[in-house]
Amino acid sequence: MAENQPFEIHQQLRELAEENVERARKLYLQFLDGVAQAMGAWSTASSDAVPSGFNEVRERAITFVKENAEAGFALASELAKAKDLQELVTLQSHYAQRQVKLYALQTQELGRLMTETLRNTQPATASASEKPDTSASKVPEDPPRDHTKKS
Repeated sequence: MAENQPFEIHQQLRELAEENVERARKLYLQFLDGVAQAMGAWSTASSDAVPSGFNEVRERAITFVKENAEAGFALASELAKAKDLQELVTLQSHYAQRQVKLYALQTQELGRLMTETLRNTQPATASASEKPDTSASKVPEDPPRDHTKKS
């Protein structure tokens, strides 16, 4: 019978995986920076249409994406260094637990920011909507009739 030998990941494979994770992390962060710059340019161009609070929400969301990506790449780097299957499972389990807690906190913060932003924009919206729109409320007059013509 074969002995119960633990599953081991070779050192060369771990080094290769770690190098690839680092390359992918750098490329992904460059991509995120490009997205953030594009969104910043877009929000600057449409700053009149977008309340300022939404820019804070956008910036915070981008920060969360970067933090979550970093956590994912940190996990990938740790997994690349793992020596056996048990270590892989333990790392993945701890990562999942941390991220679920972090996602809950991030969701709460984004919800709070959105609520504040909407609350701050409502007075401006409410005052604009309180003004009567006389153009739509006027009943159109009937066109004048020519009483001289016979029907």
